[in-house]
Amino acid sequence: MKSKIRDEKLDFLFRGIMTLESLEECYSFFEDLCTVSELQEMSRRMHAAKMLKENYIYSEIAEQTGLSTATISRVNRCLKYGSDGYLSVLDRLDRRR
Repeated sequence: MKSKIRDEKLDFLFRGIMTLESLEECYSFFEDLCTVSELQEMSRRMHAAKMLKENYIYSEIAEQTGLSTATISRVNRCLKYGSDGYLSVLDRLDRRR
């Protein structure tokens, strides 16, 4: 399925991300690219996705992440009906443990 947001600029960004070789390189790149708030929000959503996959309830996720239940619901919709982006990454992280 073709992404609705795909374009040359995003392709360039994602190709750049794919060149990162270490956690330190990721920190350097993303600290330059994003605000602290943007990074914190992305990390909270990723943590919520992990918790949803582990069958935590919304109130527990909200308490631990500080996300609104509306945002948690959006993450849950992505897990169930999205492009499998969260699931692919979470599965890969689980295999690396």
